Amino acid sequence: MAIAYGIIFALSLIMPPLYFAFIRKRQNEPWLFVLFLCVCVATLGYFLLSLAKTVEFALWANKITYLGQVFVPLCMFMIISKLCGFTYKKWVTGVLIGLAILMYALVFTTGWLDWYYKSATLEFENGAAHLVKEYGVMHPTNLVYVVAYGVAMLVVCIISLVRKKDASQKLAGFMLAIVLGNIAMWIIEKITHWNFELLSVSYLMSVLAYFFVYLLLQDYIRKVDVPARSAKTRVIVLDSVPKAERIERVLQLLPPDKTLTTRQMEMLDGLLDGKSQKEIAADLHISENTVKWHLGILYTTLNVSGRDEILSLFK
Repeated sequence: MAIAYGIIFALSLIMPPLYFAFIRKRQNEPWLFVLFLCVCVATLGYFLLSLAKTVEFALWANKITYLGQVFVPLCMFMIISKLCGFTYKKWVTGVLIGLAILMYALVFTTGWLDWYYKSATLEFENGAAHLVKEYGVMHPTNLVYVVAYGVAMLVVCIISLVRKKDASQKLAGFMLAIVLGNIAMWIIEKITHWNFELLSVSYLMSVLAYFFVYLLLQDYIRKVDVPARSAKTRVIVLDSVPKAERIERVLQLLPPDKTLTTRQMEMLDGLLDGKSQKEIAADLHISENTVKWHLGILYTTLNVSGRDEILSLFK
């Protein structure tokens, strides 16, 4: 089993570099990166615990595991909330971080105080060490902590599915599947007598799932990612000219042997509404780079230098 823990830890170490290689260069997702780091810490603790020869070393390895574990639910909750279109005030995030720190402080007292573990002994099975623990009076707080986050994540996903928030139903459904998978793994671990920590596998599978979700989302943009216009934002108003007339004026620029595709007409429609590239991307659920590419083809087809030359037709 020690070899299995070592493999899981080695695989988890790959995730932070993958974040910088494929996610960070396109978008900054700090909670995703912190989740990857927490899983690395948790799986390191599992691996060190499996190699323990003394109870003291095993308890320190257990504390390393909990250092990652207490922050994993927080990171997952924040990631799922954002993907499902929910935002929270800074003080809410601060409270959640504070609760995680308090939870870890409680676990950190093991070995000195008996309110989390009354006692712990070391046993060996299949080439790996594991702690046999007698729980203290404060140990149920961890159960409450984990269950509360599980319920919160389920609620976020279900509300997003019912109300069809900014995230698509498919995305919210996928988040729900990840949450249910983690809950199922946690329940199986609690009701079985295996000495292998199934959560280590669950954590690895979860970070891989979130990684691929963000990788796929790089080709799309959601309306929640489009910043609201401020008073200083340049807004082009063309309401004085009917929409059909606007389009007709622009189409007069077309050479006789050229026509616009459906996608190019969508680009032109958004452009004539005074929308930015990011807003057009949000409306069409495509990436901003894709919008830039189609606009470039549109400008070439119309034989204009860019947006300003088209809009000058209406001055």
